[in-house]
Amino acid sequence: MVLSVRKWLNRILFVIIFTLLFLIATGSYRWLVDVIAPVNPYQTPKGASLKVFQADPATAEKGSVTEQLRWFYWYGE
Repeated sequence: MVLSVRKWLNRILFVIIFTLLFLIATGSYRWLVDVIAPVNPYQTPKGASLKVFQADPATAEKGSVTEQLRWFYWYGE
């Protein structure tokens, strides 16, 4: 069996270049996601913000079984 050193060096070079390009692509994707995404989407807003909706869980417990199921499916509680 004849082993060609040139073929193996070409294969190793291909794997190295492929790995480097893969790392560059994934790193740039992570960088792009960090640039586009907000820092913390669940933080409390700053400024003059108002809470416009507040669920009243006490009213859900007073109803019948069907009313409780409706509240469960609607609000996930």
